[in-house]
Amino acid sequence: MESISLTSLASDQLAEAERSHSGRAAHTIHGGHTHELRQTVLALLAGRDLAEHDSPGEATLQVLQGHVRLTTGADVWDGKTGDYLAIPAERHALHAVEDSVIMLTVLKSIPSGQ
Repeated sequence: MESISLTSLASDQLAEAERSHSGRAAHTIHGGHTHELRQTVLALLAGRDLAEHDSPGEATLQVLQGHVRLTTGADVWDGKTGDYLAIPAERHALHAVEDSVIMLTVLKSIPSGQ
């Protein structure tokens, strides 16, 4: 059984985001393209965004550190450390109000036969 410290991983990803031109960094801690469940720790520096995009399936977002803003159409959700949200199944965008780390969990459908 493998254990991961989300606190340490959050710090590592923020440091990597600071070195990155994009101001973000991500590390998948479970799953991947051939799995239905994928969990990714994502760091975004203050002022950076994940542009509007479609959800690949059911998804949740947990704020591990910082303050983020999720927008879907006319709805806005502000999440801070410890907050959790089931992401609506519609186009959405994410903005880092301050340096932030989230854990994104996605349950996607994979084509049968894989």
